[in-house]
Amino acid sequence: MFLDLLSIILDALGLLSSGSGLSSSTSDRKSLNYNEKPLKKESKRSKYFTEKVSAVALALAAFGLFIVFKDPLPVQNYTQTLIVASLIGIGISLLVFFILYVLELYYFKTLFKLLLFSCSVITFFVSAVLYIYFRSGFFI
Repeated sequence: MFLDLLSIILDALGLLSSGSGLSSSTSDRKSLNYNEKPLKKESKRSKYFTEKVSAVALALAAFGLFIVFKDPLPVQNYTQTLIVASLIGIGISLLVFFILYVLELYYFKTLFKLLLFSCSVITFFVSAVLYIYFRSGFFI
């Protein structure tokens, strides 16, 4: 009894979803382009765009970390400061990754490109937070 009622409901939903309840003809299929393959989006980015962005981020991070660590750290509890600054940098980079994902720009063809880009962006933001923390003078 329950299964009969469920099949009647599913049949009714099938009729409602197909419009008038009649089967679709071949002309309807042609007008809906079922037989055509979806067109690929043409990418205007260069072949090594991800690698270039990652290299720039790593170069800026290296420069920032060199400026921060060329002198001894002036903080008494520098281990805690480094951990907190690293967590803040990781949080900012995760926010950037989420924004890129929402904009549908966070996709990669290989795992290597994903890891290279993600690690370079995380390193950049951690170095930026450390640079701001130690060189601004507001927190020391």
